[in-house]
Amino acid sequence: MPDAPIIVTHGCRLNAVESEAMRRMATDANVGDVVIVNTCAVTNEAARTSRQSVRRAKRDHPGARVIVTGCAAQTAPDVFARMPEADVVLGNSEKLNADEWRALEHASADDVMRVNDIMSARETAPQMIDGYGDRARAFLQVQNGCDHRCTFCIIPYGRGQSRSTPVANVVDQARRLVDNGHRELVVTGVDITSYGADLKPKATLGTLVDAILDGVPDLFRLRLSSIDGAEIDDRLLERICGDRRVAPYLHLSLQAGDNMVLKRMKRRHTREQAIELCRTIRRRRPEAAFGADIIAGFPTETEEMFEQSLKLIDDAGLQFVHVFPFSPREGTPAARMPQTPRPIVKERAQRLRDKAESRLHAFLDGLEGREEIAVIESGGRARLGNFAVAKLARRAGAAGDTVKLRLGARDGDTVVAIPV
Repeated sequence: MPDAPIIVTHGCRLNAVESEAMRRMATDANVGDVVIVNTCAVTNEAARTSRQSVRRAKRDHPGARVIVTGCAAQTAPDVFARMPEADVVLGNSEKLNADEWRALEHASADDVMRVNDIMSARETAPQMIDGYGDRARAFLQVQNGCDHRCTFCIIPYGRGQSRSTPVANVVDQARRLVDNGHRELVVTGVDITSYGADLKPKATLGTLVDAILDGVPDLFRLRLSSIDGAEIDDRLLERICGDRRVAPYLHLSLQAGDNMVLKRMKRRHTREQAIELCRTIRRRRPEAAFGADIIAGFPTETEEMFEQSLKLIDDAGLQFVHVFPFSPREGTPAARMPQTPRPIVKERAQRLRDKAESRLHAFLDGLEGREEIAVIESGGRARLGNFAVAKLARRAGAAGDTVKLRLGARDGDTVVAIPV
């Protein structure tokens, strides 16, 4: 029986999917005693944490080969190749190539870096993963890469151009995951609302969601990962608003609430469009909740511009907000813009977090007394369709089971719930 690789995953849901694929390929290739560090490059802090993990992997597993991959390795391969702790650096295309893993068995000590031009990638192979252990939900990769060039973002240079997995392959994978016990699937990718533009015939995320829901009738819930509201097509909007198997929660890639800042970011929506999208969905599906990413302290951001981002949390009715202090990434246009002083960036980020916490707590307080069906997670918790976390008053089943809950009072960032 080959040794099972140790995998350390940073960053997004897509990295989690790819880590599972690498686990299978590394095991099948019998690469031996290895630690795979799947890195993230979305911020400077993420890249720094990834480097720390490489050092820790060699320190904690001195006899193992440390294989570094992921977006930070793709965008800065030389940095990792120079680290004495890194034995091999694999690019984002190479890490999903079974031949690359088989070749590692015969790789020499000098053969450290295997990173090609990610922009040359034209296809995304479906990662046929049968399951995710005892996780409550499984991630369903449908797309990779991004064709947009937001001025703050390094990820297109780590992931390449947008490319979609064919509809039939996605539906087949969804069916296999549901057959293996996963009640909830999360559609994931780098820019999932761009899905299908590269396929022949072309498709949209809406047509894909139609195919999954119609083709996998035993699926309990389909959840969408972060989406770009500017690209929501009519069929997708109809499913979000009218199909109860689509989770009543959207995480929107908003980034800012001021139109001038959005323009300088090269975002494709306005403040008004973001607010109207949330209102439209909420009118047709009142139980819907919304999350968003918001960057604090983008270059040239004035106090008045920042106030617009702060107000957006109320105006759009956001409940789950991820706050990112602006982090200049070398090679991006925003890194060359006039920077907001770091103390101001940190102070604005904290104000956003305080506002977000207040909105979340008010939202959770409003759930008291309701009855909801949730998916049980580990640690005595369950996840509601609206993304809220319920703390179970007593054991109600295994991770991945569904349970009907009566929601009680808020406890921090969760609600106490009694199985009924």
